[in-house]
Amino acid sequence: MALLDIVFGLWQILTLNVQLVGYEPDEETRERMEQRAEMLKREMTRLWQEVEQMNQEKRSQEQSGFAWASLLLSALQHWQCWAVAGVLVLLFGLCWWLRKRSREPEREEESFGNNVEKEKHGEENDDANDPGRFFEDPTQRPVQNRDRDCEAVKNLVEKFIDLFNRDVSNTWYPVVQKAIEVGTIFEGWSPQEADITHHLLVSLRPPRGHIFHLEPGPVWPMRNFRIHVELVCTCEMEQPAGETRCFLHDPEEEQSRKEGPNILDDLCTDSYLDVQKTAHWFQKMVRCFWKDLPESATHHLMVLPSDRSCKLQVLTQGWKKRFLIELMFGVQERDSDVFLSSQYTEAAYTPSTMWPETYAVAEMKFFSHIAIQAEPDTCHLRCLQLCVSSLLGRDISAYTLTTVVMHLLTIIPLSRWRKDIFMERLEDIMLYLQRCLNKKGLNHFFIGNDNVPEVIILPEEVQTAKPFNLFQHLEHDPDANEEAWLDFLVLQCWLRKLILHGH
Repeated sequence: MALLDIVFGLWQILTLNVQLVGYEPDEETRERMEQRAEMLKREMTRLWQEVEQMNQEKRSQEQSGFAWASLLLSALQHWQCWAVAGVLVLLFGLCWWLRKRSREPEREEESFGNNVEKEKHGEENDDANDPGRFFEDPTQRPVQNRDRDCEAVKNLVEKFIDLFNRDVSNTWYPVVQKAIEVGTIFEGWSPQEADITHHLLVSLRPPRGHIFHLEPGPVWPMRNFRIHVELVCTCEMEQPAGETRCFLHDPEEEQSRKEGPNILDDLCTDSYLDVQKTAHWFQKMVRCFWKDLPESATHHLMVLPSDRSCKLQVLTQGWKKRFLIELMFGVQERDSDVFLSSQYTEAAYTPSTMWPETYAVAEMKFFSHIAIQAEPDTCHLRCLQLCVSSLLGRDISAYTLTTVVMHLLTIIPLSRWRKDIFMERLEDIMLYLQRCLNKKGLNHFFIGNDNVPEVIILPEEVQTAKPFNLFQHLEHDPDANEEAWLDFLVLQCWLRKLILHGH
C-alpha cells in the first residue's frame, strides 16, 4: 500500500502539471492507457522472472534480491497499480512534449554548460591520473629556497664554531669540530614545511692532555655509553710550539689546570662528561659570541631552553624569516660514521652522563650516496615525505618509515624509482611495512645489515652484531601493537585518498 500511496502522490503532481497546460484526456486516450498498463504488467512479470534467475546466480545477494522480488510480486497482484503507472507514463510524456518548444533554448545552454563541465571533469581526471602532480605541490617551498636557507644556517654555525675554537684554544675545554648536517631538511625532504628545524651535530674532541674513554652502558633499547674523561701523559707526545709540559708530571701545569676553567671540573660529573653541563656551557658561549658576528646587526638571536642541546631561533630584519636551529653534541666512535649523541634515550629517564648511540650521520651519508647515483627524476624522497606527513603525531615514527625506505632502496634498483612509477613504489612501502607488522619485526638498517653501502663506515661490532628489531616491543605490548596497526590503516587510507583525489 505504501507503493500505491507514492504512485498516487506522483499522479496528483503530474495531473496538476497537465491541468496547468490545459490538457484533459478523452475516452479513447483512457482506453489506450489501460492497454498500456496491461502491457506494463506483462513486462514487469518478465522482469520479475529475470530477477529470480539473477538471485539464483548470485547467492551473495540472496537476501536483497528476495526482498525486491517480493516487492515486485506484491505489486503485480494489484493490477490497478500498474494501470496508474501507465497513466503516469503517458501524462509525463505529454507534459514533456507540450513544454519541449519553450525549453529548447534553455536545454541548449544547459547542454553547452554540461559539455564544458565534462571537459573540465575530464581534465581533472587526467590530472588525478598523472603522478607528476605529487611533485608540484604548491605548499612545498622551492628547492632553491630550501637550499639557500640550509646554506645560511651552515654558514652561521661555522662562524660560531670558529669563534669557539679561537677562544678555547688555550683552555682545557673540548675542541669543537665542524658541524655535521643531519636530519630530514638536509637529506632533501621534510614532513612539514612550517617551522622547520635545522639539525646539526657538533662533534667534540678532548682537549690537550685528555682522552675520551667510551664505556658501554645498558641497552634501552639501543646502545648507550658513558664518556669517561681521563688525563694522559704527554711527555713523549709531540707538543705544539712552546708547549712542553705534561699535566701529570709537571706540578705547575697541574696547578694551572686546576685553577683555571677545565673540562673535568666544569663539564663532568664524577669524571664523566655531563650532557646538561655541556649544553649549558655551549649556550652561554653562544650568547657571549653573538655580538661579534656581523649577523647580529641585522638578525635577532634567541637561545631557547634545552637541557641536552643548543636550540636557537634567529629572526631576520623585520622578522621576515625565522630560522630554527638545534645543535646536538656528539663524540665519534673511533673513525666511523656512528656517534654518541646528547639526544634523549627512549627510557623514561635519561641520566645526564648517558650518551645514546646515533646513526644520524650514517643516515645522512646513505641518502647522499643515493643522491649521487640516482637520476634527477628519482622519487624516493617524495615517497618518504608523503608517508611521514600522513602520520605526524602518531606512534609510527618518521624513523620507522625512513628505515623501511632505506631497506627498499637497497632491494629495488634505483632505475625503478622513477616518477612515472611513483604509485608502485608507494605500494611497495605499504606492503613492506605490512609484512613487518605481521611478523612484528623491522630490522635496524645499520646494525648487522650486510646491505649497507661500503661508503658508510661502521664499527666492527655494529657490522657483526645480530640484527636489531625495531618492532620487538610489539611482541610484548598488545596496546602498542594495536596502535601500530591503527596507524598503518590511517596511512593506507590517506594514501588511497591521495592517489584517487590528489589531496
